[in-house]
Amino acid sequence: MSPPTVRPLTIMLVAGEPSGDALGADLVTALREIEPDHDALRLVGVGGPLMRARGFVPLYGLEDTSVMGLREVVPKIPAILRRVRQAAAFAERVRPDVVVLIDSPDFTHRIARAIRKRDPNLKIVKYVAPQVWASRSYRAKQMATYTDHVLCLLPFEPAFFEAAGVTASFVGHPVIERRIFMKDGAAYRTRHSIAADAPLLLVLPGSRSSEIRFILPVFRETVRRLAAQHPDLVCVLPTLTHLRERIAKETAGWPSRLIVTQTASEKFESFDAATAALAASGTVTTELALARCPMIVAYRVGALTAWIARRLINVPFVTLVNLILKEGVVPEFIQEDCTPERLEPAVAEILFDETARQRQCDGFEKVASALGEGDERPSLRAARVVLSLVGARALPAS
Repeated sequence: MSPPTVRPLTIMLVAGEPSGDALGADLVTALREIEPDHDALRLVGVGGPLMRARGFVPLYGLEDTSVMGLREVVPKIPAILRRVRQAAAFAERVRPDVVVLIDSPDFTHRIARAIRKRDPNLKIVKYVAPQVWASRSYRAKQMATYTDHVLCLLPFEPAFFEAAGVTASFVGHPVIERRIFMKDGAAYRTRHSIAADAPLLLVLPGSRSSEIRFILPVFRETVRRLAAQHPDLVCVLPTLTHLRERIAKETAGWPSRLIVTQTASEKFESFDAATAALAASGTVTTELALARCPMIVAYRVGALTAWIARRLINVPFVTLVNLILKEGVVPEFIQEDCTPERLEPAVAEILFDETARQRQCDGFEKVASALGEGDERPSLRAARVVLSLVGARALPAS
């Protein structure tokens, strides 16, 4: 008589945009590091190219769900809701041991509610605590009705969620794992024939369509003003493959020498090579802090989106560095302040004033420690928590 078939542990992962895809890719790697046997651990769900590169086979891609801003979201609402229903139906059919919903709260929380309605017994984990402490804090209590556990990136978040009735764990910030790639800046300069003492400015307008529309023209004019005073200025603009043609069009005739790079390795090398950065608010600002690259942060959205956001956000800063340090170490220029006239002198200061640059770097050291630099990889810690929630075996912490 043959032995009974043992059902593999099944984990459903759902990422809704590129930032979640990057998180998901690291989590896939960590889970496989703990349990490499595909017959023992099955990974299913939704992801993008980075997750696929790690061997993950998604139910569908991110094309319909990676949007932000009212003008982008509204036309895609039917497609987004269709994807929500599709993911929830998939979970009901497959019945995974745990569902891990990664980032993109507006998308993944809809999936969580839909899954809970279809099958209340499925365990649901949220990877990346939504910043409900920054706006609409009542949502934390709502999450208790459709979330079993939250994996937090920031050390102060677990207490906030526990108070709202949601169990939570601090796993560390995932950008910590990218720190090891932020090196070889001198080689990058040599490869691109950039003098060692030439001012090198990272231009990071974001990857969403709305960000390119609202922010890149402002950054371009800021660079034009800088280049008029500093003709040796070199700019690097890291982008994504699917944005290549649009970025090429938007940056034609750039007012200084411009290097557009599309690979992650070149992006992180440029972080190490750069003198400073002009960046849209987002995860990239935390990456820059870990690379010890001084920055100016700016952001601009449509008028209606800004009007709504101002009535919801209740924190004094938009940049994580400033929130952790509780002071404006990194200058922020938001909405009406996001103009070339305001940005040009601020960028010039961090490009050419060593004291201003060092002040930021001193703060970055404190931020890196708070986010878990020097401890176990955040993705591995997250993987251990996920497996422990379903009573699975996990390797001892290193």
